[in-house]
Amino acid sequence: MTSETLAQMAYRRIKQDILEGRIPPDTIVSERELAEKLGISRTPLRSALSRLERENVIGRLDNGVLLVRSVSVEQLIEIVQLRQMLESAAAARAAAFGLTPELERLREVMAAYADGLNVAFDDFWKEDDLFHVAVAQAARLDILPGILAEQRAIARRCTITRTHDRFADQAREHIAVIDAIARGDAEAARDAMSCHFDNVRHRFLNWLSRH
Repeated sequence: MTSETLAQMAYRRIKQDILEGRIPPDTIVSERELAEKLGISRTPLRSALSRLERENVIGRLDNGVLLVRSVSVEQLIEIVQLRQMLESAAAARAAAFGLTPELERLREVMAAYADGLNVAFDDFWKEDDLFHVAVAQAARLDILPGILAEQRAIARRCTITRTHDRFADQAREHIAVIDAIARGDAEAARDAMSCHFDNVRHRFLNWLSRH
């Protein structure tokens, strides 16, 4: 395996560990421990860490120590508001083109969650990701999925996103968007997506008020 390939592997592994909470925010990053864990030398590891540093996933302190950057609640709410504007418009546009096979499949998935299917956070997150990407694709907006991936990766590093373990409400909100798209009702699709993000924001703020 080439040094470049090793660096890519290390980048993916470390970032996934950060996104899934196995390396928590504000953790000091030890090159030696990571190199031992991944079974690679310092050269590809440093390449991976440099990439994560450029993405602001990790930061370098004045003394040179690297640590995992935390994402504040304020940043999280800002992302929610940005996505609300972008994705509400996307949902309305998708209604003009109609339902896609992927959205049909996801409606069945969401119906199971709405009925109380118990699932781990990371499993629901993957389906949630597919839903939002599917709406963007149904709207034939090629650039939007990349924007969403970047913003979702940042949001996922905020610890309060991982506090939910029941997803029936989110699933029902997704179904409302899909059904509006299926009807070709652009206004209803826009409103349903906007309402979804209002509820997302309220769920986060309600959690904060209890802690």
